[in-house]
Amino acid sequence: MLTAVIVMASCKSDGTMKQAGVENPINADGTVDETKLPKFEFEHDTYDFGKISEGEKVSYSFKFKNVGKTALVISNASASCGCTVPSWPEEPIPPGGEGKVEVVFDSKGKLGMQNKTITLVSNTIPNTKVLYLRGEILEVK
Repeated sequence: MLTAVIVMASCKSDGTMKQAGVENPINADGTVDETKLPKFEFEHDTYDFGKISEGEKVSYSFKFKNVGKTALVISNASASCGCTVPSWPEEPIPPGGEGKVEVVFDSKGKLGMQNKTITLVSNTIPNTKVLYLRGEILEVK
């Protein structure tokens, strides 16, 4: 607790501070230094679930690491259709920290090849990252 108070007390009000080793990406002239921004590094940005029977649900975790120099914040995640539901970390991911985007795909009413996208909105540049879910739905006989 004392450490947190010291860190907060040592921050300058002009926004040029470093907090706990995290670099401020805003330069003195107000421009953004992209080398100091958060950055996603996903293990995989595409998951092929193969062949499943119509009606099955598929779950997958897209794991990532923040390889940037400031906290990574995902503000939204949306899927290309209502059959795919993403969930994401609500807390900021610190530099070096890891997280995952959980996705559940419901194949009810779907047949054939499926290509779904999950678009993340975050404080990175570019501010969107697209993840892909693919596979084939077979008719139940």
